[in-house]
Amino acid sequence: MPLNPQQPPYPEYTPILTQGMYRFVYVTDKPLPNGSPDFRIQKWYDYPKQGYKDIYHLDNQQQLYTCIEDAEYTKWLDPDGVPCYVKD
Repeated sequence: MPLNPQQPPYPEYTPILTQGMYRFVYVTDKPLPNGSPDFRIQKWYDYPKQGYKDIYHLDNQQQLYTCIEDAEYTKWLDPDGVPCYVKD
């Protein structure tokens, strides 16, 4: 199937903040269908291919602020099952 020359193959990301292996980005190509900005969490992977991959699409800007303030919440959203909110 040929690619549409009018549409880029990957969205264009603007990094907001990097925390360890996580990166918070804003997709600048287009907003969501409801008109809201598209914020995502990306995670760095070394295997099988190095690079950042989307792991979570944030619902709104407030959720982005919560992730930035609380690193454990970001781990809780990670689908790889990263330990979070561990008691001492």
